[in-house]
Amino acid sequence: MTPVPFGTFRLIIVSLAVFAQIYLFWRIRQAIRSSRRSGSQASLAVVLTGAVIIVLFASNWYIMSRPIPWVDPPVLAQVLLFYAPAVWGFGSIFAALLLLLTQVIGGLVRTAVRIFRRIAGPARTEPPDPGRRLFLRAGVGGLAAAPFLLSGYGSAYAGRDHTIVALTFPFGCPLRVVQLTDIHAGIYMTRDMMRLYVDQVIALKPELFVLTGDYISNSTVFFPGFVEEMARAHARYGTFAILGNHENWYGEQGYFQRLFDQHGIRLLQNEHQVIQTDQGRFAIAGIDDLRSGQPDLEAALAGLTFGIPTILLSHRPEVFPRAAELEIPLTLSGHYHGGQIKLSLPSGDFSLAHLRTAYPEGLYRIGTSQLYVSRGIGTTFTPVRLNAPPEVTLFQLT
Repeated sequence: MTPVPFGTFRLIIVSLAVFAQIYLFWRIRQAIRSSRRSGSQASLAVVLTGAVIIVLFASNWYIMSRPIPWVDPPVLAQVLLFYAPAVWGFGSIFAALLLLLTQVIGGLVRTAVRIFRRIAGPARTEPPDPGRRLFLRAGVGGLAAAPFLLSGYGSAYAGRDHTIVALTFPFGCPLRVVQLTDIHAGIYMTRDMMRLYVDQVIALKPELFVLTGDYISNSTVFFPGFVEEMARAHARYGTFAILGNHENWYGEQGYFQRLFDQHGIRLLQNEHQVIQTDQGRFAIAGIDDLRSGQPDLEAALAGLTFGIPTILLSHRPEVFPRAAELEIPLTLSGHYHGGQIKLSLPSGDFSLAHLRTAYPEGLYRIGTSQLYVSRGIGTTFTPVRLNAPPEVTLFQLT
């Protein structure tokens, strides 16, 4: 499947979001107008509904598009100012789509019933059943509420209930590696949350700790707290990092380089380092982000002895075919969050990430080369995760 261009992808999402607000307002307005409220009460309810929708939608749009330099806001502020608009932003799209689908199906059923009655001839008409109408309205209301309940669940619980993915690969040099990626430090990934993940990394006792990009969401003000937390995890052969697209969008390489250096973390920018262990040598190489940075795989591998076991860090996984041509045993990536919101269908998994790449998550092989794409631990655009839990990844290389 050909990946959907980013511009088209973004236009689809924005169009769906705007449509959802208009459609939901129209449906709620219809429900209010058909109720038994007086004219003035109904008008006030319609105005208040429109105002609430506008505030929630505008707040969520502002949070997604503008840096929010509020480090560790109080819980109440997080819930009211950030999570409530985010839950609305995600839930409104799917609620609108479900309501539209029920409206279309209902229209088709009514049309079919009318056609059947004309064919069957005149029949005794029974008076409308108010109880049945109330039941149907309650059912439609429950259907519309479901996406908001899922959105709340996905942000409050599923987005924080991480898993440890443990894998064993032949590599040529025994090594215990832990990967974290896509942290997205910000209002939806506070320092307290990051501390829990780093505690998990420490408990896994890595010999090598790797970070594969997107450390901030949309403001560098969160980066010092991030790097201080990551520096608590000590690995025998060091901690290595590369930059992701969010670092290239919202900061400068020199800034990240200085803070990484201050905390003993090696930033690999189109370069590699050879490490001697008790049981042989291996190399760790890293490149800049494939689209927003200046990646140079050949420069990253320049001078590297052919045949030495090498781990390649690339924020985006699309480098894999070229890495396989160069016989790099293991490439580690992230970026796509495993889709973040994913449907598991009989035909296979589906998410927006599946429209964007051939490598949305998990393990891939070309010849003797392997790629692993981690779901990461953070979120972007919305704090909601569904069926794509955060992960800390442990590699036992042999």
